[in-house]
Amino acid sequence: MPMNTGSPQLSPLPSATDQTLYEQVAERIQSLIQEGTLGPGDRLPSVRKLKQQLSVSMSTVLEAYRLLEDRGLIVARPQSGYYVKTTALALPDEPSQSTPLCQVRPVDISLMLRLLRMDLSPETIHLGAAVPGVEHFPLTMLNRLMGQVMRNNPMAVHTYNTVPGCEPLRREVAKRMLNAGCSITPDQIVATAGTTEAYYLALRTVTKPGDTVVIESPSYYAVLEAMNSLGLNALELPTHPREGISLSALQSALGNQSVSACVLVSNFSNPIGSCMSDRKKKALVELLNQYDVPLIEDDIYGELNFEGSRPKAIKAFDTQGRVLYCSSISKTLSPGLRVGWCIPGRYQQQVEHLKVVVSHMTATSPQLAVAAFFANGGYDRHLRTLRRAYQQQMNRMLQAILDYFPAETRVTRPQGGHVLWVEIPGGFNALELFEEAVQHHISIAPGPMFSTSHGYQNCFRLNTGLPWSDQIDQAMKTLGHLTKQQLARKLLSSSPNTKSEFSKPD
Repeated sequence: MPMNTGSPQLSPLPSATDQTLYEQVAERIQSLIQEGTLGPGDRLPSVRKLKQQLSVSMSTVLEAYRLLEDRGLIVARPQSGYYVKTTALALPDEPSQSTPLCQVRPVDISLMLRLLRMDLSPETIHLGAAVPGVEHFPLTMLNRLMGQVMRNNPMAVHTYNTVPGCEPLRREVAKRMLNAGCSITPDQIVATAGTTEAYYLALRTVTKPGDTVVIESPSYYAVLEAMNSLGLNALELPTHPREGISLSALQSALGNQSVSACVLVSNFSNPIGSCMSDRKKKALVELLNQYDVPLIEDDIYGELNFEGSRPKAIKAFDTQGRVLYCSSISKTLSPGLRVGWCIPGRYQQQVEHLKVVVSHMTATSPQLAVAAFFANGGYDRHLRTLRRAYQQQMNRMLQAILDYFPAETRVTRPQGGHVLWVEIPGGFNALELFEEAVQHHISIAPGPMFSTSHGYQNCFRLNTGLPWSDQIDQAMKTLGHLTKQQLARKLLSSSPNTKSEFSKPD
C-alpha cells in the first residue's frame, strides 16, 4: 500500500447539527482515520489549510485537534504539525537475548563473501542490504550545494586538504554532537570516508593481529569483515534486542580473557535494533575504564529515533577519552558522498597517522557540501521527514510479517533505524530461504552472516529503508509463503509416519 503523501480534500460541514463546530471537525477527521484514508503516521492537514477548506476559524481547528489528541487518535509534533498516532501492532513476541558460546574465535567471512558476491538480477528487490532508498534524500539540494562548492572553491577542491578534514565540516559535526550529549571541539574530530573507514582506523589503532575483540551477537557483518582483514579474533557476547549487550557477560569476559577492544553499534543497532539506556551506557564506560579497554562506538543510526529526543551516545559518558566514536551521513543523507567522522579521544594522534597511511584525506567537495547542508538548517527538517518515513515503512513491514509469515515468527521492534531481525523456530533454515528467494528476485540477509560461528541459522535481517510499494508487499508475501512451505516440508520429513520414496516395502 503506497504511503499517503498528500492531505485529503474535505467538503464543507453540514449547517444543521447538534454538535459544536469543533466537534464536527473532529468527527470528520476521525472518520478519515477510521476509514483508512489517513493511516498511522500520516500528517494531518495544517491548521491553516483545514481552516480554509472548512471555512472555520483557526481556534475551531485547534480545538478539534485537541479533542482528537484526547481521544488518542492523533499526536502533535513540535515545529512539524499533527499526525495520526501510530498504534501498536498485534505482533508476535520479540526474540529473546542471544546465547552465543562466548568462545574466542577467528573471524571467518567465507560464507559472507559468497553471499555478497552472488550475481543478483537487476530486478532483485533488495530486502537484505541495510541501505536507505535514495528517494528519501534531498538530492536536488545536495547536487546544488556540490555545484556551489565547486564554483566557489575551484582550486581548493582539487588539492590536498588537512588530514583531520575540512574545518567547516568538523565545526558543524561538533555542534551536532551536542544533541548526542557530547561536548566536542572541531579539532577533536577526524573526517573519514564513511563510518566503515572510521571504525577500521579505530580498530587498527587499538589492536594488533591475533588480539581478541568483544562484539555483540549477532554483530554487523561489516565489522566482522574489518576484523578479518586485520587478523583479529572475536568474542561474541549475549545481546538483548532492546537493551543491547549483557554487561554481566562482558564483566566476566574482561575478568577471564585478554581483551584488546570492544565494538558496539550503540543506538538502534544493526542487525537487531537495540538501544542501550543511559544508565547502561554509563555503567558500560565505567566497566571498560576499570579494565582499561577501549570502546569503538558506531553511532550511525543515532539520529534516526522515531519518538522523543535523540538518544545519547556512549561517548557522552566518556571521562577518560577511551571511546572512539564513529558515525557518518550514509543512513541519513547520502551514502555515495562517503562523508563520516571519528572522534578518537586519547587515540587521536594514532588515528590521524593511520589516516595518512590509508587514504591521506577525505575528498574536499563532499565535506564542504555536507557542512553547508548542516549549517543552513535543512538537515533537521530533513531528519524529521526521514524519521517519519522510516517509522511508517517499518510498521508496514511489521504488519506484512504479521499477515504473511507463520504464527510462531518472532521479530524485533526497534524504536529507530531501518532494520528488522526475524527469528523463525521449527527447524527453519535462513540459508535455504535465501537461495529460494533469489529465484524469485528477492534478497534477504541470512543470520549466519552476522556471527563468527555461522550461528543464527533460523534468523534473517530485513531492510525497511526502502519506500513501501506494491512490489515490496508482494515480495513479503512471497517470503512468507516460502517460509511456510519450508516449515511444512520439514514437518513432513520429520513425521514418524512418513516414508522416504526410496524405502523398501516390508
